[in-house]
Amino acid sequence: MIAEIGYHRTRLNVEFPDTSRIYHSSYDTPASPAAELVLEAVRHPIASKSLVDSLKQRPRHNVIIAVSDITRPIPYRAFLPALLHEIASAGIDRKRITILIAAGMHRPSTAEERLFMFGKEVAENYTIVDHDAEGDMADLPGTSYSGAPVKLNRLFAKSDYKIVIGLVEPHFMAGFSGGRKTLCPGLSSLETIQHFHGYEFLSHASVVTGQLAGNPCHEEALSVARLAGVDFSIQVVMNREKKIVKVFAGDLFESHDDACNYASQKACPVVDAEADVVVTGCGGYPLDATFYQCVKALVAALPCVRNGGTIIAAGGCVEGVGSQTYENILRRHRNDFSGFIRDIRKTSSIEKDQWQIQMQARIYEKTDLDKIHFVTHGIVSGHSSFLGVKIIEAASDRIAEQLQNTVNDLAGKGCSFAVIPEGPYCAPMKRIFESKDGPA
Repeated sequence: MIAEIGYHRTRLNVEFPDTSRIYHSSYDTPASPAAELVLEAVRHPIASKSLVDSLKQRPRHNVIIAVSDITRPIPYRAFLPALLHEIASAGIDRKRITILIAAGMHRPSTAEERLFMFGKEVAENYTIVDHDAEGDMADLPGTSYSGAPVKLNRLFAKSDYKIVIGLVEPHFMAGFSGGRKTLCPGLSSLETIQHFHGYEFLSHASVVTGQLAGNPCHEEALSVARLAGVDFSIQVVMNREKKIVKVFAGDLFESHDDACNYASQKACPVVDAEADVVVTGCGGYPLDATFYQCVKALVAALPCVRNGGTIIAAGGCVEGVGSQTYENILRRHRNDFSGFIRDIRKTSSIEKDQWQIQMQARIYEKTDLDKIHFVTHGIVSGHSSFLGVKIIEAASDRIAEQLQNTVNDLAGKGCSFAVIPEGPYCAPMKRIFESKDGPA
């Protein structure tokens, strides 16, 4: 059988044994263009007045729209002009509208990325600002779920009317992305983000893909969103073609809950049996632009692979490893992930990006470092000495061939296969068996 593995800006056709289990999301095709779906949702929202009526009834000296950065493939250019026109119909001049990119700890956007994300009309005619986690912050009243003080982007915190737009998909820390994550970590200070991603939170048993109940990352982000106060939420769900299939708008918490319930039904297929080998894409561009983001696909593959099994992932990594801080930590520990965990467990100091390495360390609790293969044209094979994977380096036009050769070698040994073509956008989960006493 043939599976199309998402890689960079293309798909790789790879042949697998007919007995292979292929895990796909089951989203429908869009019923309408993205702009129509968004307008329908904001005009008939969940637990809220329509966006226009809400704007008209609130002080509106300025409106801020918090959006995701380039790592989330939301097609803003397909619906943002229509949404901005809707906002204008409530009497809001474009000079009073700011688009704030909720970048968390990620780098600022480039001019080219803004054109790609928003389109020329929006990029050239609206104020667009990147959040800086070490920039100007406002102290919010009260404390978070964990009792910590909260600092949030001042521009957002002081705005008269706050709109957030998020992408809801399975997430390996927070259960699902979107919603409250636009605030934390998206618009939070470095200190707030570090606390949110600290060792204690991420070592909790409920910090797993697809789980919200009892998940401290989810609860922390929820509490920050409550302190921040959001006036209107727009949450989108996308299929593997990166097309919007569903929009949930209105109250932040209820719209996000509904979006998560929908995504869990469509993007979290049940794992019936573990396989000897799991092959996964890393989501394609823009998600697979750095190894840092590709880690999500490796972790998402864990429910499908047997103990001691093999994971093969393919990611473009056209921007390399990730931040310099992230790369420095990896180089310092030189594939000693158990040593890394010991180090962060015994200190209260939290280094930027250590959280991604803590999540990656979960892989080696189930299988060995030499069983993790990473096919790429963006990172050199020498990086195997510190990235925790065996880099299989190939020219961009030879990636499919190299991936096929790796699969053929293992198929020839009689291995069973599971395939996740969409990478972390589809998150297979173990079956939860019910008993009279509840889940086993």
